[in-house]
Amino acid sequence: MSIIAPPLSLYIHIPWCVKKCPYCDFNSHAQNGELPVQAYVDALLADLDRDIESFAGAVAGRPLHSIFFGGGTPSLFAPDAIARILDGVGLRLALPDGIEVTLETNPGTVEHGRFDQYLRAGVSRLSFGVQSFDDSKLARLGRIHSASDAERAIRDAQDAGYSNINLDLMYALPEQTLAQALDDVERAISLEPTHLSHYQLTLEPNTLFASRPPPLPDEDSAWDMQDACQERMSVAGFAQYEVSAYAKDSRHSLHNLNYWQFGDYLGIGAGAHGKLTDVDRGTIVRTAKVKLPRSYLERAARDEPAGTLNPVDAAERPFEFMMNALRLNAGVDLRLFVERCGMDSSAIADALRSARKRGWISDDPERIVATELGRRFLNDVIGLFLPDRPGKA
Repeated sequence: MSIIAPPLSLYIHIPWCVKKCPYCDFNSHAQNGELPVQAYVDALLADLDRDIESFAGAVAGRPLHSIFFGGGTPSLFAPDAIARILDGVGLRLALPDGIEVTLETNPGTVEHGRFDQYLRAGVSRLSFGVQSFDDSKLARLGRIHSASDAERAIRDAQDAGYSNINLDLMYALPEQTLAQALDDVERAISLEPTHLSHYQLTLEPNTLFASRPPPLPDEDSAWDMQDACQERMSVAGFAQYEVSAYAKDSRHSLHNLNYWQFGDYLGIGAGAHGKLTDVDRGTIVRTAKVKLPRSYLERAARDEPAGTLNPVDAAERPFEFMMNALRLNAGVDLRLFVERCGMDSSAIADALRSARKRGWISDDPERIVATELGRRFLNDVIGLFLPDRPGKA
């Protein structure tokens, strides 16, 4: 079967934060002195040049679908640095008019520049890491902003002209009650964002919270919070379209949708990951850049490759595809699996049959959609597609 090229996005990682949060397992590093902004921008563009050259068969002639600045705290970089990155990208790749360009930003006033300047630089969408509107909970999470900081920053961004704004919220926080979780959602809705990301706090390995766990709500309480918050967001017009994503007026995150639909993306920056499809060769590869900012900058200074690549073999593709696609409430067409994995649907027939038998996937033969029960046991559903654990009828 031939692979059909999916949309191509670009992920740009800015690895620094003012302070590392105790729950965070992302590749982020506390700022220590002045940031090497100029050198890092140079390194990013050199990294992009190497990827374009190394993966010419997968990149040449393809316009970008979306751009996402993640971190870390990308808004630690002033608007002129972000503008220089986007200008450099535009010289190397085709940028369609109106392309979605997202910048993650924290609400603290020391962590972002003027929003009107980011807008002029080409950033069309902002994602605020609010997490909670309860100051006591923010302190427990190690955040350095307050609820009033968050509200002020969001209003400032709207006044500057931003109409596409996401707010990140967490629930099942230390000693959080259902009423407190609902209050966070209520205050978020009152700020009129277009998108909400609503995540359960989990204890990730190699984090401070994992080594010294705070008192978290039990599983039943967390589930009650999720159900109640989902209902409140639905009433306010936010439609859930992915496990943790809710959009108003169909303002879905185009960048994240590309991930969930097994799209392609270049990944540049310390710790950035990418996925690229070469249609002519019928290959899919994943890339990973070195994590430490110092090592990343040193390799750039020596004009050396900044990372590694790993082929995604045919046996691994069903699991890789389902790991993201099954997170979508509407699922995906079966033909999307065929087109983006370059495999016949018979390759997953046994796993689908097993999932349907257990009530985890709907009976629609043309679509792959997790049922409500399947969403509750999503890891088990996805596990059916592991290469060493074929589904059984």
